[in-house]
Amino acid sequence: QVQLVESGGGLVQPGGSLRVSCAASGSIFRINAMGWYRQAPGKERELVASITSGGNTNYADSVKGRFTISRDNAKNTVYLQMNSLKPEDTAVYYCNAKVVTSVVTLRQSDYWGQGTQVTVSS
Repeated sequence: QVQLVESGGGLVQPGGSLRVSCAASGSIFRINAMGWYRQAPGKERELVASITSGGNTNYADSVKGRFTISRDNAKNTVYLQMNSLKPEDTAVYYCNAKVVTSVVTLRQSDYWGQGTQVTVSS
């Protein structure tokens, strides 16, 4: 099994910054893409940013220029640096990893973290 553990959420004022982290552990052969999603109350979960194992990134239009996703492949960890935060960024942020656990099948499966609350408010 694979576990994703997130950390770093909290309360921040508008215009402030926050960094969330997600560490993967368990039966990992290879991690392909990793990403961050968020879900605000009453809304659907949406992709915030993703990063491939080679470092190619993708961002939602709403966070471009403010958020930066990065990863440390040696630590199986993905980060999301959030700057210039707005009240509309308030949500539970979930880490996602596309993991290959078997060198035999090379089948990729989705794993999710438990979520970390980010609240932007004065």
